[in-house]
Amino acid sequence: MIRQRTMTYVCLMVATAAMVTGCVSPFAPEHRARVRFEARTLDGSRNNRRNTGWGKAGTPYRRLVGARYVDNVTVMAEWPNARTVSNRVFNDTGVNLFSENGNSQWVWSWGQFLDHDLGLRDGTPAESLPIAYDAADPLEEFTNDFGMIEFDRTPAAPGGQAGAPRQQVNTISSYIDASNVYGTTAERLEWLRTGTVDGRLRDNEATLLTDNGYLPRVTARGDSSTAPPMELMGALHGAPDRAVVAGDARANENIALTALQTLFVREHNRIVAALPNVLSSSLKFEIARRVVGAEVQRITYEEFLPSVGVRLPRYRGYDRRADATLSNEFATTAFRAHSMVHGEFEIDYEPGAYTPEQLALFKGWGIQLIDEPDEQALVIPLSVAFGNPDLLEAVGEGPVLESLGGERQYRNDEQIDNTMRSVLFQVPKPGMADPSACQTPVIDPECFNGVVDLGALDVMRGRDHGIPNYNELRRAYGLAPRTDFASITGEASEAFPNDPLIDPADPIDDPDTMDFVEVRDADGVLLDLDDPDAVENAVTGVRRSPLAARLKALYGTPDAVDAFTGMVAEPHAPGAELGELQQAIWTEQFRALRDGDRFFYARDDALRTIRERFGVSVLSLAEVVAANTEVTIGDAPFFVAPE
Repeated sequence: MIRQRTMTYVCLMVATAAMVTGCVSPFAPEHRARVRFEARTLDGSRNNRRNTGWGKAGTPYRRLVGARYVDNVTVMAEWPNARTVSNRVFNDTGVNLFSENGNSQWVWSWGQFLDHDLGLRDGTPAESLPIAYDAADPLEEFTNDFGMIEFDRTPAAPGGQAGAPRQQVNTISSYIDASNVYGTTAERLEWLRTGTVDGRLRDNEATLLTDNGYLPRVTARGDSSTAPPMELMGALHGAPDRAVVAGDARANENIALTALQTLFVREHNRIVAALPNVLSSSLKFEIARRVVGAEVQRITYEEFLPSVGVRLPRYRGYDRRADATLSNEFATTAFRAHSMVHGEFEIDYEPGAYTPEQLALFKGWGIQLIDEPDEQALVIPLSVAFGNPDLLEAVGEGPVLESLGGERQYRNDEQIDNTMRSVLFQVPKPGMADPSACQTPVIDPECFNGVVDLGALDVMRGRDHGIPNYNELRRAYGLAPRTDFASITGEASEAFPNDPLIDPADPIDDPDTMDFVEVRDADGVLLDLDDPDAVENAVTGVRRSPLAARLKALYGTPDAVDAFTGMVAEPHAPGAELGELQQAIWTEQFRALRDGDRFFYARDDALRTIRERFGVSVLSLAEVVAANTEVTIGDAPFFVAPE
């Protein structure tokens, strides 16, 4: 009897960077078998045993085609001016077009969450090359007291050979491994794991640190200066101690992203709680990490990619020849789907869900309150949601996640909402009587005094990283180059129309050239442009001038078009949210991330063992949300449910 009791607590446990093994009580029948599996490294190294640096944090992006620089080494192209392009191509002039396939805001939100698991360029400021800002541009609506748009080049990867083209470093693991939840260094992970921070991960607990179910603040362990670095934006610049900490430094960017980061920390801790106590903290942690990483993969490949029309060839198992390292073309150009981002979140709530004091706080932040007999809602402008983790806690994790499935995202095209195209991460000028009037239903340029243009930055980042021009990139991905601008956009003409409202002498600089003349819904029904309710259903629009004509006036020849600009100008493939080039780049990269990952969930025997021994399964997105919040989101969250 004594011997049996002693044996109950005897358990071999070894945890290293490469292997996690363990045994559990031999007297619990469902747990008799030994648990043994190889753990992923935090930084992605040694995933490929022959090429141990493939996909590793801190290594250069791979390139499918040679870098393009003016001097073939480092000098980037700077013309046409990126803000000029933005005002004439990316400018939506306040008319929103929505996903023609009914994709919900879960698509862009998951895309950003996934992006932060895959790539992060070195953000150390290198050479400053600000984008010239022309206040006299007739298409410029915004005031910019700074006189330019700040832009810093990405540092060159160290160790480059003299005369060789400039390369850039991906600072995080390329693999889909939930590194945005856990980080890619032991130092960040130790801070995130419950327990002491003493340089020894082995004595930390299995759970991740939370504060009432939300991400910990930088002050959670006392001195905020000892917390892992987090990027600050918007109002957080004035209140840096309100920032939350996660595996990825960008977790504070907006409330949807912060909510997803929070969701998977909760999911990790839920899995840990479901495991038997006889397991060591190290083993429970690694089991939960393995399942969370598999869930991110499952949701990506079974839900997210099919929802936007990306369908990969059938999976045939691990291929050690497949390099999963993130490509520069994908990270810098193709996965920048900023046009999809909706300009607001609409949170429906029941009467009494928020106190009068909370509602007053929301209004003071610039949130529009809808209080009608049949509807109570918070309309949160994206600019209010930037850098505002306090807002997530005030509104609630469940309501924010539920809202993502309630509205369609914007159409993935060349148009970018002014929240991101002109006032990214900014707050209204002090003294505005009603900040909500600055941002709904459209951005009021008079409320802001600076310009930060994400579309222009996307163009410049492509030039900075030496991304080939549009036609060169099409050739690299096996697509035929375009010989005229109309073939890029799918329009019938690349000429400015003979329209009395457009100046024939200088049509590209005439603001009237950007006017929408008609919009239609998904059934092709013509909508009234003057009816705000009607245009909420718009999925296609016709402007006074063809996009092809504006591209021709800006670039002159299709061979000069920036890859990002040409990519977003393409018409979508049938039933897809992506054009031909973007779809080709996504397909190549996600196939490499799948086939080149030795731990891919579809072939991972450890997941089967975990399910059989402990009853812990790899869940869908809807199941993860239901298991960790009070809301349900339906079985097809990446699409808006039909009314």
